[in-house]
Amino acid sequence: MPLLPGAEPYRHDGGPVGVLLVHGFTGSPQSMRPWAEHLAAAGLSVSAPLLPGHGTRWQDLQPTRWEDWYATADAALAELADRCEQVFVCALSMGSSLALKLAERHGDRISGLVLVNPSVRSDNPATVLLPVLRHLVPSLPGVAGDIALPGAVEVGYDRVPLHAAWSLARLWKSVQAGMPAVTQPVLLLHSPQDHVVSPSNSAMVLARISSTDVTELLLDRSFHVATLDHDAGLIFEASLDFVRRLAPAAAVDAGNHSG
Repeated sequence: MPLLPGAEPYRHDGGPVGVLLVHGFTGSPQSMRPWAEHLAAAGLSVSAPLLPGHGTRWQDLQPTRWEDWYATADAALAELADRCEQVFVCALSMGSSLALKLAERHGDRISGLVLVNPSVRSDNPATVLLPVLRHLVPSLPGVAGDIALPGAVEVGYDRVPLHAAWSLARLWKSVQAGMPAVTQPVLLLHSPQDHVVSPSNSAMVLARISSTDVTELLLDRSFHVATLDHDAGLIFEASLDFVRRLAPAAAVDAGNHSG
């Protein structure tokens, strides 16, 4: 099945500090690409993998499970960690659940997390019906493309496959249980006007993680896919500052990359 234009994975071999970027449910690396390129231009090593079942057609997501998405993110993290002194994880929406799971399981191997509009709980009362509903209805209307910036487009699915959505709900439960084990520095950015994920998601993350170095920033001009929205530049700069503060090698290396 051919990839949607722009949905291909992205990687850049840069300096000794690596960043893994994890896209959201039904999305693709396209939503992370400008962010990835900004970090790469600053001299960082960057990897933005395509999660299984994504970037082609929604039917391909149907048979995949959260463990499949996690395994791909985990492998990309391991590959970065093999060649970098320090590794950070930046994520959007459901990608933030995978990032929190990585942080829970890998501890000190991850130097920090940047979470944008994290999705860690259900905002839909009908989620409790998914175990049954998924056998009756293949899909529901999609959630991709919640962007305030005129002309900005997210490459994602126009349908949500319910078998995969059921697995996403299971991921949320697992992540919620593991949040107290997350101790890494966290930069959390969220949009007050988000039509996909409610503010209670960010509130839950902030309340449950055990991290002491936590920064929260509001993305007042953006909707859910803030990485492609009005506040994209704020996300890129704040995340780069965060990495440089926690990884001195990133700041030193930046001097060798002009432009």
